[in-house]
Amino acid sequence: MTGTSKASALRFVLAVGVVNLFADFAYEGARSVTGAFLGVLGASATIVGVTAGAGEAIGYAVRSLSGVIADRTQRYWIEIAVGYAINMLCVPALALAGAWPLAAGLIIGERLGRGIRKPPMAAMLASAGKELGSGKVFGINEALDQTGATLGPILVAIVLARTGGDFHGAFAALLIPALLTLALLAVAATQFRTRANLAASTTGKKSTLREGRYWLFVAGGSLMAAGFADWALIAYHFQHTHVIATALIPIVYVPAMLVGAVLSPFAGLLLDRFGVAVLAVAVMLSSAFAPLVFFGGPGLAIAGVILWGVGMGTQESLFLATLANITREEKKATTFGVYDTFFGVAWFLGSALLGFLYDRSLLALVIFAVVAQLASIPFFVASARRVRFAAE
Repeated sequence: MTGTSKASALRFVLAVGVVNLFADFAYEGARSVTGAFLGVLGASATIVGVTAGAGEAIGYAVRSLSGVIADRTQRYWIEIAVGYAINMLCVPALALAGAWPLAAGLIIGERLGRGIRKPPMAAMLASAGKELGSGKVFGINEALDQTGATLGPILVAIVLARTGGDFHGAFAALLIPALLTLALLAVAATQFRTRANLAASTTGKKSTLREGRYWLFVAGGSLMAAGFADWALIAYHFQHTHVIATALIPIVYVPAMLVGAVLSPFAGLLLDRFGVAVLAVAVMLSSAFAPLVFFGGPGLAIAGVILWGVGMGTQESLFLATLANITREEKKATTFGVYDTFFGVAWFLGSALLGFLYDRSLLALVIFAVVAQLASIPFFVASARRVRFAAE
């Protein structure tokens, strides 16, 4: 691997990371308060859980189709552009929502757009991982993602504080980072047109979709997804119980995003060096969020949010980096997309169940969340045995 090739790969990763910084600025800023917003519009905890779960399920389910189309047509950048456009424009449109059904539809639409663009982008990042190391690539990308995800909620909190809790004004302010995302994406697509050619990897003698280790990883990811509460339900809990003041909910979201920004690049490097054990430790830490968030006072709740942020960062960096290594010789957009579909269905079922349990028994909610996440670890370990994580 030449130094020039590695430098080009790094420039691509940084360019995409900056695009994702502004994208996360917009949609994570919105997501920091969507649960509370739905509550203000009259939605119940069950509706919040179903909306969050449906958004994730649809956003993940579309990834199978998106991944197959990307690999067959090799029009990676076109799919990415369509996905980002839907993803970004649904966010400021929430400023127009006066009833929870419309808000729920836009929340689901935002997830749909993200789902369309994720597999082709993950495939291109995975191609850079061959040159730089998958853990490093996805860690850098997640760090920039989470930097934007830290700034977005801060902007939303400032707007809410200055307007006396005007959610509509906060969503309108997110139009600026949304438009910046689309502009920077156009520049990146122009500068790195040929990157898509490297993502179009050839099919090996044995399809990854027929390998047991791939499905072990899918099973682990599905268990993790089922037990991982969506932020919308956590925000609803804070707003409903007044553990955290409504105006401060987006501020509490900040440490969750910040921990991902700080830890992801280091965790990625550790993954490249020590393998799947790093992922297992991260899942164990994440599993402790539920009792702290749902049973604790303000201090313990914030600690739980930080551990929840560890789980989010793990899903977006360590999970994808591990999967990139498992599927090294295959059409990556397809295999990422199929994995994401199972992950999303499990997220929907889990979110709906967690919302249902919230209305009936917090203890049952916490037990299910912890057990499901811890149960994923053996599947991850079994799937990644003897897998080489370092760059080629």
